[in-house]
Amino acid sequence: MTAARAKLTRCNGFYCFLLLTLFTLLPHCVMAADQSNELGLLQVYVRDGCPHCAEAKQYLPKITAQRPSLKIVFRSLDQEPDARTELITLSQQAGVWPPGVPAFVMHGKVLVGFNDAETSGPRLLAFIDDAVTANQQVDGGWLGNISVDRLGLPLFTLALGLLDGFNPCAMWVLLFLLSFLVRLQNRRRMALVAGMFVFISGAVYYAFMAAWLNVFLLMGMSDAVRLSLVALGLFIGAVNVKDFFAFKQGFSLSIPDAAKPGLYARMRQLLQTDALAASLLSVAALAVLVNFIELLCTAGLPAIYTAVLSQQGLSMAQYYGYLALYILAYMADDSLMVGVAVITLGNHKLTEQSGRLLKLISGCVMLILALTMLFKPEWVMS
Repeated sequence: MTAARAKLTRCNGFYCFLLLTLFTLLPHCVMAADQSNELGLLQVYVRDGCPHCAEAKQYLPKITAQRPSLKIVFRSLDQEPDARTELITLSQQAGVWPPGVPAFVMHGKVLVGFNDAETSGPRLLAFIDDAVTANQQVDGGWLGNISVDRLGLPLFTLALGLLDGFNPCAMWVLLFLLSFLVRLQNRRRMALVAGMFVFISGAVYYAFMAAWLNVFLLMGMSDAVRLSLVALGLFIGAVNVKDFFAFKQGFSLSIPDAAKPGLYARMRQLLQTDALAASLLSVAALAVLVNFIELLCTAGLPAIYTAVLSQQGLSMAQYYGYLALYILAYMADDSLMVGVAVITLGNHKLTEQSGRLLKLISGCVMLILALTMLFKPEWVMS
């Protein structure tokens, strides 16, 4: 029993470490995204006596003034024997034929021609921006194309999803359910019943977050909506931090004591039901009920996350894809606890000390997000 408890503690410690690491790395990812748009090498192929090349040379210093980290290299077809061969090869690869001068090459893309600053200048700037953006993108499947400047969104999603999964309200119910199921000493039945609870909880939570998302997509992010979110985040964060220092003293965002006897009774019924199908239906109903009971306890992070997500300008499929990623992270710690309990057949409960610590971490993050939305909304909304 001691070894099983130690194993569970180590696993939970690993997830806490992973969660804190994600929050530590997130600001660095945002900084890297801000810097990534300035990086790149622009090669300009020119020829002596070309008037359009001369026009381009006069205009390019304006670009370097706007983008100081953009490196520009001139390649002379007259003075460099390899320059002509390279330009022909690059033009063929890019599908730009026939080659000509001046030719601008960046990240495998080719643009030919330059008339004057007024007409060709904006075209060249757009070419540079498109080349940099295309070079930074990877195919993220149902998340769409993910570029360096959007790398923070998946990490933000995973971090908040993991943190939300450590909500003491949800963890208390799951651990208490496992403590009942372990009496069966039947790993298969325990895995199916507890797995159904985690799955249905995730599905209900997904629907709950989808509703939040559609509200924000419909209403938009006005100052009134943003300030309402700030107030909600500050309130929930302050209550959770208070619970660390004064647990259950005054108002608390926890499962009410009045609701616990009913939950206990439903869990005991699971032990008395021999039919597996009936047990699965009962635990599914229990999962739905628990999600409604703990609604206020878990409302803060989903509200803030979906508000941020609604401002990203994604397609509906991508919006729901990110919600699915959030839910996968949300379910990760629950799945871990079920796996450990099934393997060890150990009996574990959420201690008051652990619950208070989880509330402190959750409350601090809520306060940070709320204050960021108040004073620096562009940090999380862009």
